[in-house]
Amino acid sequence: MDCLFCKIAAGEIPSEKVYEDDTVLAFRDIDPQAPFHVLIIPKEHMESAAVVTPQNSGVVAHMAEVAAILAKENGLTGGFRLVSNCGADAMQSVPHLHVHMLAGRLLGWPPG
Repeated sequence: MDCLFCKIAAGEIPSEKVYEDDTVLAFRDIDPQAPFHVLIIPKEHMESAAVVTPQNSGVVAHMAEVAAILAKENGLTGGFRLVSNCGADAMQSVPHLHVHMLAGRLLGWPPG
């Protein structure tokens, strides 16, 4: 499979990891849009939120748990935003489920 995030999860492409366990990897975005901007991805390939089912939704819940851990570890007491783009119209740039976690500044609305 020629998936950028699968290669990052496998350690074939370096990343600045901030969290890792058997299921999930979180790493700093290479083009940060906020002082704190990490991507949280499942290690197993899932194309996007469009393929979430009752059988694999546990990994999505775990991604949210990881966001809560990262918020606490990084003192993100002012809040944070989780964004997952799904498909071309939503500007999903890598076809592997990922959640952007943004914090560290006032985030406007709507987001673009």
